[in-house]
Amino acid sequence: MAHPKVLEAAVIAVPHPKWQERPLAVVVPRPEFKGVIAKEELLEFLRPRFAKWWLPDDIVFVEAIPKTSVGKFD
Repeated sequence: MAHPKVLEAAVIAVPHPKWQERPLAVVVPRPEFKGVIAKEELLEFLRPRFAKWWLPDDIVFVEAIPKTSVGKFD
């Protein structure tokens, strides 16, 4: 969520045939960057900050991340 074009983000585990599970990033772009932000741009931002195996296999852009009644990611 430190990227200037990202409003919210969550990383979840998804099944993987070899590694059992791998990370998937779910990203809500800031309104002014909807349709402008690219997956590769975010991956380039993350590469120097995380180990290679921590990087998400894919990034999915969504309108909103579901939240609980107290505002935590659901």
